[in-house]
Amino acid sequence: MAPALAISIPSASTATPAESKPFTQYHVVLQLPLRKHEIKKRYTDFTNLHDALVSQTNQAPPAPLPPKSWLRRTVNNESLTEERRQGLEKYLKSIVEADDARWRSSSAWRSFLNLPSGTSTLSSNGSLVGGSTSGKQQQGIADPNQWLDVHRDLKTQIQTARQQLKQREAAMTAQQQHSLAAEAKASLVRAATSIAQLDDGLRRISSASQGDEAGWGGSSKLGEGEIRRRRDLLGAARKEVEGLEGVLRSQASKSAAGTSSSGAAASPQTAGAVASTGDKDALWRGTSAGQKPKGRVLGGPLKETERTRELDNTGLLQQQQQIMEEQEEDVLTLGKTVAKLKDMGILIHEELEVQNAMLGMVEEDAGRVQGKIDVARSRIKKIR
Repeated sequence: MAPALAISIPSASTATPAESKPFTQYHVVLQLPLRKHEIKKRYTDFTNLHDALVSQTNQAPPAPLPPKSWLRRTVNNESLTEERRQGLEKYLKSIVEADDARWRSSSAWRSFLNLPSGTSTLSSNGSLVGGSTSGKQQQGIADPNQWLDVHRDLKTQIQTARQQLKQREAAMTAQQQHSLAAEAKASLVRAATSIAQLDDGLRRISSASQGDEAGWGGSSKLGEGEIRRRRDLLGAARKEVEGLEGVLRSQASKSAAGTSSSGAAASPQTAGAVASTGDKDALWRGTSAGQKPKGRVLGGPLKETERTRELDNTGLLQQQQQIMEEQEEDVLTLGKTVAKLKDMGILIHEELEVQNAMLGMVEEDAGRVQGKIDVARSRIKKIR
């Protein structure tokens, strides 16, 4: 899964303020899921961040800051600037990629990066780690833009839970199954919390859009169509979460039943590791991939034929491949026939155009002869 936040320091520049000495500023680029965010920080900002992280977490980040040089300055010194840029980039990436999320969850980290509301960073194993909850988030979703940010995080949480359930299905030991099940449960709990926040926020936005002054005012108003669209998005997300919760419960009950009744056919470590087809289908329930049209089916299931009864899976596969090759040959033959019919149709069309032209000439000649006959008749009348 692609990280929700990628951080780098691709370049540095020299700032020359009018009231102070020139200094070097480093361009910190944050690649968010749908946009890119760039901030400029001095070396002192990094030292302040380091001190704040140590103060809030009681532990230094994994990578140290590049040392401060008392004899040289980075201004007009490209080698020193590049060396410090690489060190600062390594420092930030060590925080983002660390297994321990204490530094990413601190308020100092989010304040340093100016992260927008609802943005999350990732741990090294790809699991989502939300930032610290601000007072604005505790009070509820404040505006439509924040609603979209939270909904984006909700989709990421649902996708993370789905991936964890798929990994649990492929796990071979009970320990891995329990660990992945716990992670999936945590992701679903976060998703359910986000759904509750989105539902409450959408009700407030709807009240504000209807002229209720108890809402947030005109800047938070949305049209009826947009509110209806967001309500549909929320309903689809709720169905996905319910489907994944059902898969998690069925996997847990199956694992417990398999462990208690495991015998010679399955060891206790692998009991319940394989999910049924229904569980696999339920993983995609509520998504576009799982919304397949269900038509009316007449009759019972297909019966075995003389050709398929004596074949195993490999034989059936070969038979299907042979049938597909025969169908492809039939399609090619049909294509050649259609091409010939097309050529014949073109020739007939051209012949009809020639015949139409000839009929036009005959019509003109007939008109000319009829005129001469009329003149002759008039002269005969005069002679009489």
